[in-house]
Formats: sequence, C-alpha cells, structure tokens
Amino acid sequence: MVRGEEGASQRPMGYARIIWEWTRSIIIAIVLFLAVRAFLVEAFKIPTSSMEGTLLVGDYLLVNKAVYGGEVLFLGARLPAWREPSRGEVVVFHPPHDPGKNYVKRVVGVPGDTLEMRDKTLFLNGREMRENYVRHIDRSADATHSGMRWQRAHLLAGRIDLEQPYGEYGGTWEDERRRSKADYRPSRDNWGPISVPSGSYFVLGDNRDNSEDSRYWGFVDRQSIRGRPWRLYFSYDPSNRRGNSWLGAIRWGRVGQSIL
Repeated sequence: MVRGEEGASQRPMGYARIIWEWTRSIIIAIVLFLAVRAFLVEAFKIPTSSMEGTLLVGDYLLVNKAVYGGEVLFLGARLPAWREPSRGEVVVFHPPHDPGKNYVKRVVGVPGDTLEMRDKTLFLNGREMRENYVRHIDRSADATHSGMRWQRAHLLAGRIDLEQPYGEYGGTWEDERRRSKADYRPSRDNWGPISVPSGSYFVLGDNRDNSEDSRYWGFVDRQSIRGRPWRLYFSYDPSNRRGNSWLGAIRWGRVGQSIL
C-alpha cells in the first residue's frame, strides 16, 4: 500500500513538470519571436500597386529592421542604426498623415537635397535622375490634388535657401517668392524645386502615376522609417486563382527574389 501511494503522489508532480516545461518553452519562443520582430526582421504584405514594377500586390516581404535601428519594445526607443537610409533604397515607414499604418516607397531625396519634377521627370539638385525602376502608365492630363497644398505652405514658410538660384531662368528663390507666392500650384507631374529638411526624407512610389507619396503628404521623419525590404518570401496573385486551387495563383518566379 505504501509503495502504491508513493507512485500515485509522484504522478501529479510528473504532469506538473511536463506542463511547466511546455509552458516555459512556449514563453521563450514568444519572447524570441517578439525580439526578432522588433529588432531584426519583420514580415509585410504589399496591399496596393503604388510600387508596381518593383513590388506587386500580393507580395510578402521580409524587412530588415536592424539596418536603420530596431525598435525597443514598449519603450518607443530605437537601437543604434548600422547606417542611414540612402537615396534609391526602398523603405518601410509610418506616413505622417497616418502613423498607424506601414507604407512602402522609394527614397528619392535625403536631407539637403533639392527636388523638382517637370513633366513627370525628376530632377535632383538640378540634374535629371535616371530612374529605370519607374513606371508611367497614365496618359491623362496632369492633375492637381488638394493634399499638395503642404508644398506651398512649406515654401512660403521660408524653409529653403532663399539665396539658391531658382529654375532655369535665373533669379533667386526670394525673387520668385515675391513674384508668385500666390501662384504656385503643384501638381502630380510638375512641382518644386523643394528642399528636404534635416532629419527628413522624400519618398515616391515606382508606379509614379498611381502612388500617394511625399508629393501629397510631405516629408517622412527619420524616426518613422522602420526598415528596408530585403527579400520576397512569398507572392500570390488572387486574380490567377483557378477554381478551388490556389497553387496556380502563386508567383513561383518571384519567391526568394531580392528587392532592389
């Protein structure tokens, strides 16, 4: 009887130990997952066509968060960055008008740059940019947008170098501001010149005619840039689905591609 009682008393202890081992393993796995997600890599899905040509609707990305400084959970702080975002890089960020969402665009202007667009062509510091990744699909007339009023407010606030030459006809920004402060009407395909302030970045979508970007809501603050897309781990086109089979909708050729 004594031996049986000892065996019965040991069983609950054995079960409790097993439960504790599993619980501890799950907790460790969750902590490691959250740490990797916050500091190193996070997955994102592309919901719109604004980067079409480079990224497609239904692409799933792995984003390198460490390169620009990973986020410290619950503290709102950032780890030291390996380096700063560079011109031409695709980045994930929180837009100024909707900080709760993640956007993906390409950096075209870094602090100190002066940008201008003339008839869909982008000029950087007075020189035409070579943008082999850009798509232009809209042949309709150039369009104005109420959201672009921020540009006029930015220029009239004097946040530019007023001694810099303006345009191709000479004169300075001060001359131009006096002449046309009430006439500046930025549009989708024609705007600027406009200078990028310290600590800010100017981003555009590669699908230039179908992208809401810095043209419409302004500069992206450095602290709002979360990471750089690194690689496609999956790509799915629901419009290609055949019947109940989803295998035909997978873009197998895109899986594993790096993002440039």
